[in-house]
Amino acid sequence: MPLDQREIIETIRMTTAEHLDIRTVTVGISLRDCRCDSAAATGEKMAAKIRRVASGLVSAAHQVASEYGTPIANTRVAITPLAIVADGFSASEMVGIGRDLDAAAAQIGVDYLGGFSALVQKGSTIGDRALMEAIPELLSTTQRVCSSVNVASTKAGINMDAVNVMGHAIHATAEKTAAANGVGCAKLVVFCNVPEDNPFVAGAFHGVSEPETTINVGISGPGVILEAVRTAGDCDLGDLAETIKRTAFKITRMGEMVGRLMSRRLGVPFGIVDISLAPTPVEGDSVAQVIEAMGISRFGAPGSTAALHLLNDAVKKGGLMASSYVGGMSGAFIPVAEDAGMTAAIEAGALSIEKLEALTAVCSVGLDMLAIPGATTPQTIAAIIADEMAIGVANNKTTAVRVIPVPNRSPGDHVEFGGLLGSATVMPVPRFVSDEFVSRGGRIPAPATALTN
Repeated sequence: MPLDQREIIETIRMTTAEHLDIRTVTVGISLRDCRCDSAAATGEKMAAKIRRVASGLVSAAHQVASEYGTPIANTRVAITPLAIVADGFSASEMVGIGRDLDAAAAQIGVDYLGGFSALVQKGSTIGDRALMEAIPELLSTTQRVCSSVNVASTKAGINMDAVNVMGHAIHATAEKTAAANGVGCAKLVVFCNVPEDNPFVAGAFHGVSEPETTINVGISGPGVILEAVRTAGDCDLGDLAETIKRTAFKITRMGEMVGRLMSRRLGVPFGIVDISLAPTPVEGDSVAQVIEAMGISRFGAPGSTAALHLLNDAVKKGGLMASSYVGGMSGAFIPVAEDAGMTAAIEAGALSIEKLEALTAVCSVGLDMLAIPGATTPQTIAAIIADEMAIGVANNKTTAVRVIPVPNRSPGDHVEFGGLLGSATVMPVPRFVSDEFVSRGGRIPAPATALTN
């Protein structure tokens, strides 16, 4: 479908006061040709390639944003999962390479670099284990590098050995960044059915089936959807879904326009538009407030799951009509600390971990930016991960866990993370434990529905 630039500009003008932005333009870069005999040489070669391919990203984003009146909130780089390229190096060597990547990201001026990652849904290699061991040290000593580990898939089941490792990695990362309320964990996510072209951090990486380089765009727009729902007034839910779908169509068209412009400016092939609704802490830019505008008194009340399903489905349908290249995670995010409406719902007592887990069955992506007590044990964190992975495996969808055990904080305490990471109220975790279950290890088998070949 051809893009009408005047249509896009009109959409931008209409939504100036509604917090519409391009959340990220992410350059994906294959680093598979950067392996050298030593970790030091490998890190240097990786950093050099990142500088060569993506050095113009930030300036091009500023130019496009200025010329077309389209705010671009973040610029990012995603690389081949490091555990693949650096397999065989030790944990300390992985940390050294990660610091080289962080320095390269700082030199070209991007906000984040994703890809300190491993894919271990069926088992782990020496490199996978070294990378997971390196995560706490790396995330506590760098600013821009983000990490993700895929521990489950519908085809493979759930690797409980890796789930246990990640429970400890999250706990250790929180302890190492205790002075900043455990914020290192905001750069770490555990996945089921991870997509290879996701432009959003902390989970972005450049999959092995991707081309040499690519441009992927992540849109935002909860504020635009919120205004559309409010303007729709007292219509039935079918008409409301149609309103959301039409609005998502306009937002996605803008995202594709920006992506293709950036592609031409940088000489990097255009990849996908991720049509996820990504909220911010700004009032009015909230997925929770969209649900409340539908008629739910407080996000988390009965009916919230059905309303979120309506929103998620309508956004996907509108986006699919607007672009032939929709990818990533594409849905409505519910990152608790990054959404002012969700934080308010927790403070009002409307949201619990159990309700959030139920909500993740119908949206993207999972338990996201959730602050929990610092005393939560690694075993309980692993059990929380396992529950969310089970939802993803059983429903053949992407799910994830990005939790922050805030050191020395208890349920009800309010913590600040800063910037787009927002703030959160520490949520209680059930006092009953599952240590014996998670300590069994092994792999929970794939479901019968996985046998679709």
